[in-house]
Amino acid sequence: MTLFGEELESRLKEVRLLVLDVDGTLTDGGMYYSAEGDVLKRFYVQDGMGITLLHRAGIQVALMTSENSPIVKTRAQKLKIAHVFLNCKTKKSTLENLSRTLDIPLRQIAYMGDDVNDEAPMTIAGISACPSDAVPIILETADYICKHHGGHGAVREFAEMILAAQEKLNRLPEVWEEVAATSK
Repeated sequence: MTLFGEELESRLKEVRLLVLDVDGTLTDGGMYYSAEGDVLKRFYVQDGMGITLLHRAGIQVALMTSENSPIVKTRAQKLKIAHVFLNCKTKKSTLENLSRTLDIPLRQIAYMGDDVNDEAPMTIAGISACPSDAVPIILETADYICKHHGGHGAVREFAEMILAAQEKLNRLPEVWEEVAATSK
């Protein structure tokens, strides 16, 4: 069910935590292999800046991926994301546990994913979103479908929507530092 207008804005205003799937959401879903078997992932820098803007606005971000990828851990460290769940095969219960741990009600959590393993957490989050190239069941499940594809600005688009609904700046001072969101 896609949300519009006042209901969409109302739910975005409550967001205190954005949980992101990685492959197909924060990346373009491609996995690049070298002859030596190394796996590489492509991240979009503007999505990373969207995460930085959320942190600066006091909104926490978490990553949840079914892959056991050191690349995701490295990207999370670069973006100062404190809550990272690798090899996560139980995204719904992991989201419920994170909600309890951070003392953030599910209604104040946004979840963004692109594939069938994201459906369950999307149904319990306060608001859900997906990239425009998500699989059909996720396009049907999401409260908001981004105009951008995964790994090509969908995360930034959704981050800016959250910031706008909460009337928080999506700009940086000339001299700035990345900051990690802290539990409140």
